[in-house]
Amino acid sequence: MSKPEHHYYVYIVASRSHILYIGITDNIQRRVEQHRNAELPGFTATYHCNRLVFLEAYQYVQNAIAREKQLKRWRRSKKVWLIELSNPTWADLSEAWTEKPQVPPLRFAPVGMTNVGQERKRS
Repeated sequence: MSKPEHHYYVYIVASRSHILYIGITDNIQRRVEQHRNAELPGFTATYHCNRLVFLEAYQYVQNAIAREKQLKRWRRSKKVWLIELSNPTWADLSEAWTEKPQVPPLRFAPVGMTNVGQERKRS
């Protein structure tokens, strides 16, 4: 029997003013929700870093940890370059995970109908 496959993620969350935080997790959706809801006290809650702007997946935790450490050593300009390679508009990559259902479009009654199911009175 083989081991279940694990995934580890190196991610960058940013504030609207582009303050950056780099982290690692094995559950990216849960971690983004924690950042979004300021459930983790500290840097990300203080500076409102809650928009996922960069994400990489790894099979082995050692590789993810090494990449996180590498990115944390980079200058800010190089981190911005990395983000903008795949996400030039700094869009929140997790938006699709948390989108609220769209309200269906309004339907209007046909012209000449005053109440649904009633015919228009003739004069």
